Amino acid sequence: MIDKLFKQWMTADLQDHELVADLDSCEGNQEEIFDRFYRSLEFGTAGLRGILGAGTNRMNIYTIGVATQAFANYLKKHYTHPSVVIGFDSRKNSDVFAKHTAQVLAANGIIVHLFNRLLPTPLVSYAVRQLKASGGVMVTASHNPAKYNGYKVFGDDGCQIGPDIADVVYAEMNSLDMFTGVKSMTFEAALSRGRIHFVVENVIETFYEKVLNERIFAEASREVKLSIVYSPLNGTGNEPLKKVFARAGYDDVFIVPEQEYPDSNFTTCPYPNPEMKEAMALGLKYADKRKADLLIATDPDCDRVGVAVRTDKGMELLSGNEVGVMMLEYICRGKLEKQIFPKQPVAVKTIVSTPLTDKICDKYKIDLKNVLTGFKFIGNEITKLEKVGKEGNFLLGYEESYGYLKGIYVRDKDAVTASLMVAEMAAYYKMKGKSLGKVREEMYEEYGYFINNTENYGFEGATGKDKMIEIMNLLRTSRLEGVLDVKLVTFADYEEQYSEYIGRDRVTLDFPKSNVLSFNFENDITVLMRPSGTEPKIKFYYTTKGKTYKESMELYNVVSGKIKEFCKL
Repeated sequence: MIDKLFKQWMTADLQDHELVADLDSCEGNQEEIFDRFYRSLEFGTAGLRGILGAGTNRMNIYTIGVATQAFANYLKKHYTHPSVVIGFDSRKNSDVFAKHTAQVLAANGIIVHLFNRLLPTPLVSYAVRQLKASGGVMVTASHNPAKYNGYKVFGDDGCQIGPDIADVVYAEMNSLDMFTGVKSMTFEAALSRGRIHFVVENVIETFYEKVLNERIFAEASREVKLSIVYSPLNGTGNEPLKKVFARAGYDDVFIVPEQEYPDSNFTTCPYPNPEMKEAMALGLKYADKRKADLLIATDPDCDRVGVAVRTDKGMELLSGNEVGVMMLEYICRGKLEKQIFPKQPVAVKTIVSTPLTDKICDKYKIDLKNVLTGFKFIGNEITKLEKVGKEGNFLLGYEESYGYLKGIYVRDKDAVTASLMVAEMAAYYKMKGKSLGKVREEMYEEYGYFINNTENYGFEGATGKDKMIEIMNLLRTSRLEGVLDVKLVTFADYEEQYSEYIGRDRVTLDFPKSNVLSFNFENDITVLMRPSGTEPKIKFYYTTKGKTYKESMELYNVVSGKIKEFCKL
């Protein structure tokens, strides 16, 4: 089967000369051929994501084309006059894939609203709702290394599509021949026939207006001088963040020059993920040199944001969990101070995010919704509130992996709004004589020292998936029996959809099926594991709590070490 597919590609009239050369380069290399053709890229709730190149297990115009045709078939069955918003980031071939997507949709009679330049993912989510489109596509691999690209799909509500739609589209993909089963037309013909339109500037401007309207203390930028270093990590955040910071009154913003403009090779940050210290290294260097109050960095599609703050020890990185809980606390304090705190406040976090959130929500009497990993689930909670006229109760949604959502106009991670909120938070506390570093310390002193760490273990290639299944099965069947020196209190299997207090009856979980395992031990120790939905790796989420940072970190090292040894990682 693999040899047959390889020969089919070798004899096909490929329109991309780079793909032809790429295919020729692996001839005779059976291992390479196997990896490129042993499967087709899977289409899930995060759409497509994979390494660029020739083959069914690679990102190219043919895998993009068949996914788009499948999506078009779905839209035509469910909408009388379907339309789609398309955006793209700074990655290699993102503009090419966006244009090809537009051509396929247009050939299927679907109206396309295409951004005329690279802009962030949250703008696509926003534009879908603003233009009342049937869906959206963002060509991006988010924070992955340069060799990757991806194809994220949104529904008409501006959220990433759920498993119900993803499964239908994937089944449709598998029924199509990617060379003969995909319709297309020239870009020029689609433009002349009115099937492709460029998104008008007013849509982008209204987005900026809504971002600025989310401010609680707009006056903070005028009251104090805040020094900010910002890095777009060679991605889409450069234009929107410059405009938003300037309009908000932050006039001391230094852009990291090496990372200011698009660079599909991400030369200075090979893994352009603000979760990684290496990606933040240049920004930290400039922030230290300039004695800045704050470092902000957004990933290439500007839906995640990383933050570093000045402390007595110099610039220190905040974790995604820390930014999330500090932002939630600030929003509560600020709204109470301004007397605009809603009567029935709601916050949303993912199940893998810090339980410190629960403590803050208890203090402010916030209804906290816990959802599965994936911002579509956070967006869905806003939609539920909107349906009953209570969307104004929403305070914040966040996940530990540096994704935040404040406001109801976007239904995905939004690093534009989040970056402005972080700057405002820093300015607000500076007015009160405090740095964000000091605020973090006060938070831990009040609630306890929570350590939340994520460990990622990669499993590349054809055998990687089998190894991931093997590890998850080991954890599922063993329940980590005897691995730690503390008692297991509760265990939850989100794939089997049950939870139980050890020794008691099982309780059915009101969550969609998901391959996630959760272990809650005595002494506030929690461990969750799940395979990533976008990358070939398993993510381990650890939470420990102590009276001091040192005590909590020592406990984390013990717990992590024993589980790592048990899983032979």
